[in-house]
Amino acid sequence: MSKTVDKIPEYSILKNEWENEDFLMAQTRLDKAAVLLKLDPNLYAPMRNPKRCLTVTVPARMDDGSVRSFVGYRVHHDIALGPGKGGIRLHGSVNLGEVASMAMLMTWKCALMDLPFGGAHGGIALDPHKISQPETERIIRRYTSEILSMIGPDQDVPGPDLHTNQQTMAWVMDTYSVNVGRTVPSIVTGKPKCIGGSLGMLAATGYGVSLCARLAAERYQLDRKSPRVVIQGLGQVGSVVAASLSEAGFTVIAVSDSTGGIYNKDGLNVAGLAAHVEKHGSVQNFPDAQHVTNDELLELDCDILAPCAVTNVITAANAGKLKCKMVVEGANSPVTPEADAILTERGIIVVPDVIANASGVTAGYFEWVQGLMRLLWDEAEVYERLEKLVKRACVRMFQRADESGADLRTSAISLAIERLFEARKLRGLYP
Repeated sequence: MSKTVDKIPEYSILKNEWENEDFLMAQTRLDKAAVLLKLDPNLYAPMRNPKRCLTVTVPARMDDGSVRSFVGYRVHHDIALGPGKGGIRLHGSVNLGEVASMAMLMTWKCALMDLPFGGAHGGIALDPHKISQPETERIIRRYTSEILSMIGPDQDVPGPDLHTNQQTMAWVMDTYSVNVGRTVPSIVTGKPKCIGGSLGMLAATGYGVSLCARLAAERYQLDRKSPRVVIQGLGQVGSVVAASLSEAGFTVIAVSDSTGGIYNKDGLNVAGLAAHVEKHGSVQNFPDAQHVTNDELLELDCDILAPCAVTNVITAANAGKLKCKMVVEGANSPVTPEADAILTERGIIVVPDVIANASGVTAGYFEWVQGLMRLLWDEAEVYERLEKLVKRACVRMFQRADESGADLRTSAISLAIERLFEARKLRGLYP
């Protein structure tokens, strides 16, 4: 896997502990866009690595009275456009490279959507299923206190990510506010409505994924009047994608969760499925549907495949087996760079995560603004603003792809890099 492009000065290429497989994949995509833009290596090289990384020890008292220590991270990739913006995740596999790669992805999302944010991200390495809620609260509050030097409403604004939610953000907000001696709603986004959360926030990411799918289906003229959709992952994002596309006239033929998938070639009753999951906790045993594994689900014959679960599910091993016409990335980085190349060669369109799921951070921006200005927008206003920004970004991405002949991911990242480069050149190099 190539990590560099021609003419980057060797002395500018840093070798650091964040350079694991996750981060190298993010660099590979940046390098591809840099080649397209023929960038000045003196300006480009610093963008290949994070601006700053913080690793902290997070000691916490457990329910049995013992004290355990966890490792936490907060990374700023680039903040030339404004405060850092990015989630906090809890997972046993969290490491500095994963967090740094997510921070870079957030840089491109924010720049592409014209938001006044840079890219940041954070996380704690732990298994959330083995931690009680009181233990989680103590861990989150201690983690927040350890990264106080990195965060703030005009410095870095965390939000929810994997295994974190509105309650988590409330704890972060309270811990920060207690430390500074005043209530600061805009220190986080994705918090409960009663303490400054935005209307429409919970469904924003899924709504944006479905909107991008509809725009891409129209742009590339998918043949069917009711395109067939397969959705991997029926969580907060995937469930909204299923409902939204079904309402738009698309036919959802298969979905999955952690227990496996279900399939009906003639279409699933999405409203009935939502009620079934609410009652039984999974998609299994849903009437008029056959069981498929998550791996089999990815290879079903369909028009649109929307991976909305985890990273790296479409790889070089299975990219040649996909039978879809289009992949719309609801999750972050579900397609590896090697799989990207295979899908492009096969003529399968990939609508990338940097735009497909960027509605989450965009709605987070709306929440941040409302908090700073002490405003409250109704839900219709939130979605009207969201739709306007998503459509504008998609049109620019489609135009760049048409003009350059590049795939949609490279086109989208190149647009983000251009905005960041303009900011960097105007700000100059200090000293």
